[in-house]
Amino acid sequence: MKLHLHPLSLVFFFFFFFFRPTMSSNQHDYSDALSKSILFFEGQRSGYLPNDQRMTWRRNSGLSDGWTHNIDLTGGYYDAGDNVKFNFPMAFTTTMLAWSVIEFGEFMPSSELRNSLVALRWSSNYLLKSVSQLPNRIFVQVGDPIADHNCWERPEDMDTPRTAYAVNAPNPASEVAGETTAALSAASIAFRSSDPGYSQTLLQNAVKTFQFADMYRGAYSSNDDIKNDVCPFYCDFNGFQDELLWGAAWLRKATGDESYLNYIESNREPFGANDNVDEFGWDNKVGGLNVLVSKEVIEGNMYNLEAYKASAESFMCSLVPESSGPHVEYTSAGLLYKPGGSQLQHATTISFLLLVYAQYLSRSSLSLNCGTLTVPPDYLRRLAKKQQN
Repeated sequence: MKLHLHPLSLVFFFFFFFFRPTMSSNQHDYSDALSKSILFFEGQRSGYLPNDQRMTWRRNSGLSDGWTHNIDLTGGYYDAGDNVKFNFPMAFTTTMLAWSVIEFGEFMPSSELRNSLVALRWSSNYLLKSVSQLPNRIFVQVGDPIADHNCWERPEDMDTPRTAYAVNAPNPASEVAGETTAALSAASIAFRSSDPGYSQTLLQNAVKTFQFADMYRGAYSSNDDIKNDVCPFYCDFNGFQDELLWGAAWLRKATGDESYLNYIESNREPFGANDNVDEFGWDNKVGGLNVLVSKEVIEGNMYNLEAYKASAESFMCSLVPESSGPHVEYTSAGLLYKPGGSQLQHATTISFLLLVYAQYLSRSSLSLNCGTLTVPPDYLRRLAKKQQN
């Protein structure tokens, strides 16, 4: 049986280059970490590989994906040490990859910015295929996880079933559709200047995908025909409401549409986003949601969204050991710790949020207020850097 690993920490070395270190023998080479993190995506590719594939030991694989439904579902990324394409975490990885480019792309070397956009397009192209039969159907997974996890083999050699799992209206898939909405919306922003036509295609499909997510509310793992194949791998443990807010928030960022502003404002409490949350990952988006929306308050003076900023500040303060009130747990050596598996997923995602929030504060010449303690943006950066080191 394969050990099931969450691969989502793959994207978060992108912000390393933000530190722009001067290299010496006792410092980490962040630019090298950035390069290797982007390169890793090429090792996870499914489908027909391009001529400029740098990991030349990889070959074409998964070329029949989608044939049982008469649809092309080739492409995308394999999940971890397996050959399954789980759309829920893949969409989250896509969102985070795009967010990394949006916030820190200007600090990347031009070659690595190009490589990161290539990596982003590889997944966004696949997600476009997965929503191509909307408004009536969304594809949420390719590959039988039980058979796959019981057979360790190269993608090029796999002989396990390439089952394509679909959710048909009116059955719900709000968390997958909501996260796919976020991914396509964020990617549309990332490609806006370099490929405006593609950016518009992504945004149009994001709108359509959100309509499906919101109209048929519920968890995809509640569907009898697929729940035994999505659980216990990436079933919806945390509820689908955070993905609806997350998707709407990214649509708001991508479009500026007031309807999405009203959606995230009016549904914050009904959808449980007012709870204190000290995590951010493929299943729980509230921490990232609060940080993302807080930018509208910090830089846009949208004080009707002040509650999101207050939650973001509470989360940030819980990461500052010197502040009063409840704190997240750290190991004796200083690593952010949360009980359970996939430990580095938490350290990397939360470090990313620290850097993004520091970026928002810096642009407006603000600091974080934790009771009587004033925390400057550079402190948040140092805290994130300590985690990555």
